[in-house]
Amino acid sequence: MKRGKLVVLTSGKGGTGKTVSSINIAAALHALGKNVVLVDANLTTPNVSLHLGAPVVPTTLNHVLRGNKRVNQAVYEHHSGLKVVPASISVDALRKVRPEKFRGAVKKLKNIADLVIVDSSAGLGKEALMAIQHADELLVVTNPEIPAVTDALKTIKLAEKLKKKIVGVVVTRRRGRKEMSVKNVAYMLEKPIIGVVPEDESVPESIMLRDILVNCKPRSKAARSYKRIASRMVGEKFLDKPGFFESLFSWMKR
Repeated sequence: MKRGKLVVLTSGKGGTGKTVSSINIAAALHALGKNVVLVDANLTTPNVSLHLGAPVVPTTLNHVLRGNKRVNQAVYEHHSGLKVVPASISVDALRKVRPEKFRGAVKKLKNIADLVIVDSSAGLGKEALMAIQHADELLVVTNPEIPAVTDALKTIKLAEKLKKKIVGVVVTRRRGRKEMSVKNVAYMLEKPIIGVVPEDESVPESIMLRDILVNCKPRSKAARSYKRIASRMVGEKFLDKPGFFESLFSWMKR
């Protein structure tokens, strides 16, 4: 039986948009017809369930890593059809968690999914390592700013020591010329840029709506970027059909 692929999204520091990226890339892959499971492996500060409007659920990844539940009992289906394994937002749920059980849990998920997308903890602590060391592939998320890129480089160097495949870098919250150029980010990290996500007010709007950006704001610039990234990940051509008013505006400018 063909097993799925475990893709971990990681970043050297918090605040890069890693969780938003994990959710939307997973949702975009699901929209492409892939069987996807999104896992929140950020046990200390989990946010996936908050973004999706279900902060409290009966069974979480924490229960699985404590040995109290099986991982299939922690899989929930979002109304979009995307499967999600959330982590608990309770501080008490961190007690008696055994990171070594993560390997067995994701192995089972890989048996039932084409792709397991993992939102890891930021930084290089034990939680981040728990996800990175079991990854088949890594996506590194960074902002086009010196501190974020420097920390991303540390993450890349660690991943290389662990002999992990890094498929590319996602540059998020791109604002304009006053930041590092995408070309310089690629030069500093020595990895291909798989996608650039612009700063977009639709992102916080989707969080307020407790929904997934690519679903509730599909024509936004950020949503298009995430859909383009997902297409590249699976080797499919990105078909970005403009809406009626976009086509009309484009025609009027000729």
